[in-house]
Amino acid sequence: MKLAQRLGTFFGMGGDRSARPPQYVAIADGLIVTDTHAEAWFVLDSSNTDLMSEAARDAEHDQAASALARTLAGYECHLRVLWAPLHAEEYQEEAETLFTAGHYREWAALKVQRLDSLALPARHLMLGIRLTERTGQAKAAGRTAQDTLGIGSTSISRRELGRLDAMVRRMARRLEPTPWRAQPATVDMLSWMIAREQRRETPLPAPTTAGITGAKLAQLTRGRILPYPDHLRILDVDGQPTAWVSVLVMSGFPEQMDTPGAGEWLRTVSEITYMPELADDLDQELDDDTPFELPVSPEPSVRFKVLPKKDALKRVEDARRLAKEQRQSAAKHSAEEAGRDIEETEDAMAELAREMKREDVTLVEDHPRLIVTSTASLEDLRARIDAVITHYGGFGIEVAVAEEEQRELWLEAQPGDRLRVADLGHIREVAALAGSWWWGGAKVGDDEGPIAGYLTGSTPGVFRNDVTAGSERGDATTTAFIGRSGRGKTTSMMLSLLDAAFRGAFVLALDFKGDLGGVVAAGRRYGLNAHLVETGTKFAGVADLFHLLTDEGAERAQIEVPAQLGIAVPPHLRARGAETPIQHATNAVIAKGDPATWKVVEKLRASTDDELARETGEALYELSLTGIGAPFMGRPTGAVPLQPDPGIWVMQIPGLTLPGVDDSREDWGVSQRLSVALMHSLLAYGITTAGRKDLRGLRKVVAVPEVHVLTATREGSSFLNYIARVGRALSTALVVDTQDPESLALLTGVVEQLTTVVGFQLTTASQQDALAQLLGLTAGRHARALIQAVGVERDGEIRHGHSIIRDRRFSAATVQWDVPSMELLELLSTTPRPDDAAGPSLAKEEVRA
Repeated sequence: MKLAQRLGTFFGMGGDRSARPPQYVAIADGLIVTDTHAEAWFVLDSSNTDLMSEAARDAEHDQAASALARTLAGYECHLRVLWAPLHAEEYQEEAETLFTAGHYREWAALKVQRLDSLALPARHLMLGIRLTERTGQAKAAGRTAQDTLGIGSTSISRRELGRLDAMVRRMARRLEPTPWRAQPATVDMLSWMIAREQRRETPLPAPTTAGITGAKLAQLTRGRILPYPDHLRILDVDGQPTAWVSVLVMSGFPEQMDTPGAGEWLRTVSEITYMPELADDLDQELDDDTPFELPVSPEPSVRFKVLPKKDALKRVEDARRLAKEQRQSAAKHSAEEAGRDIEETEDAMAELAREMKREDVTLVEDHPRLIVTSTASLEDLRARIDAVITHYGGFGIEVAVAEEEQRELWLEAQPGDRLRVADLGHIREVAALAGSWWWGGAKVGDDEGPIAGYLTGSTPGVFRNDVTAGSERGDATTTAFIGRSGRGKTTSMMLSLLDAAFRGAFVLALDFKGDLGGVVAAGRRYGLNAHLVETGTKFAGVADLFHLLTDEGAERAQIEVPAQLGIAVPPHLRARGAETPIQHATNAVIAKGDPATWKVVEKLRASTDDELARETGEALYELSLTGIGAPFMGRPTGAVPLQPDPGIWVMQIPGLTLPGVDDSREDWGVSQRLSVALMHSLLAYGITTAGRKDLRGLRKVVAVPEVHVLTATREGSSFLNYIARVGRALSTALVVDTQDPESLALLTGVVEQLTTVVGFQLTTASQQDALAQLLGLTAGRHARALIQAVGVERDGEIRHGHSIIRDRRFSAATVQWDVPSMELLELLSTTPRPDDAAGPSLAKEEVRA
């Protein structure tokens, strides 16, 4: 080593600290190639740990520690946690592929405006692995001279690129079964990761089949960074600062840390917030949307290397031997009293060596840094830094600004660079690094589709929900909203139905409670084909099976109509054989053409040679004049009948009196008979519409709020089980809401086909346990406490729309359903008094950021 280099190292300026920045040669899917080496880069998946059971957490932690110890042992790795602002305007572009009906652009613009106000960041987990060296130091030095003379070359052969790509694919296969479910990062992602360090607003270069090289690659690193002792300033083309960045080092950790808790020091970066300083403007007025706390979103950069077992044992033995020598020396020169720390170190190293030999335990050397950024001002940056230091100080973790080494540490964090400041690292067990849970947090919902709300767990993000997507995935198609009354489950269901209608679906809602009228008003406001059909003489004939069961269902109507009228007819007439004249009249009406149920009744009334037929007709006619009988057997009054056209069709039938499962048919009263007969129309229509061949390509949704009304009857239970089981094949989604998860859990066909479960607050232990099972949570005291607390503010006020959601992957997390505007909130109000206090209470929760 030359004298100058030795002196530089002594003063902290030599070695890798003074190495030149990475010189990028090529970028391809999963691959970054510099002039000295090649790195594989992977996108890691987030795991949902917020509501995970203790046993599941332990199992996943063990899998992660095993993957570190086995798959990554000996490799130099670089972990990055990056935050990207959600570009809400992209949702406007996405709407062109998502929605087809109504004023969907206006609907999407409403969501975009709301997302802009929320300003939710998105987390990206990246893992780089150094694969191979490309050149020796001599060649690198020669290339430096060539670059200085302007004659260097940054080309890479196809053969080398193909060999490196094969290495990436092999590593991907090894990492895919890990809890991180690693996938090779795309060219776009890698380009963004490199270019974002300059905070430039120019678009990313379009990837080519061979990746990115040459001039396009040079554009990614074109920027100006000005280092200061405690921060860096990123400048634009005019030399004006656009961002202030500071790199923090994590210099000290407690000897022991628990998880959940302080041990999750990488996951908790998403929980750090700070109080921004507001401008001193007397005219500034604060409203409910003014954020008093903002996320800091520091970005961890951790370079680590899992030591092979042999090297790890050697380090442990060296540490034990050194402690032993210090103890013996102290015994000779300090009145035979060795320091307690020395004795504890010797014992700890001896115990660790035994564990490493006996169990699958190895060590990792890691160098954690935290990169804090502000685009506002230097003062804002320092406020963020203080928040980070305070946050980790509460865990006993020492965090400090790296004075006079900002440039070196910033370069060290760049993909394709190297470890530059080696004296700020830590050696710990692999299990301790895995316990940082960098991939943990909150994640739930569909990967694509309408945005319906946002996550409220430890990781921010949007919640996507598409109730019609199950058939396209070849998956289950049933969604259940479960919880107490007044917690926002019906409003959440209506938001889902609106999104489905904008996707061009036929939405049929059977409204037993009478509070879904708002979804029709909202649908019409945004240009959807939306209709409200009510019971009563005003809507006579709208549920006539002859009109509902057209085309393919016409033959079925010949059987269903007599069965329906047989339910409605008084018991004494049925006992005398009224079914026979009803069937005879039905056949005659069909043969004459243009059949209708009211014509069957008139045919029976006009019978002159059959007294039983005439009495049956008179009885049915009188019943057809009632509010419940008119919709299925009354003479039409001109109201729009139910039609299988795309849009929202709400059949509002409050006040039905349905018999219980154990009630004898002979004991049914008039109201019960008519209620069952009307339900017969709607269920037959729902089943037939779902199965029509000419509608197979149409998205269809059958929504049943207050589903316990149906589960109490044999016909209703059979209908629900049928729609749930055939939904995937018939492109029909079943959406239900209920206050009684216990009765829902008894419907095996429905439970087996659940793709999404939305759980709101429940207060009874038995109901909480039933909901916990449907949510995939371990029933018990912990799950009951979660369900009891969801939807409740700290001060005890109701938090409408807050729920626990289990998605198709059986992941569960807390989500806030979001109504994007006050106007829409008022339209969707489920209270009969729009000016009631419940409305503003929901508005306050849903509209604020």
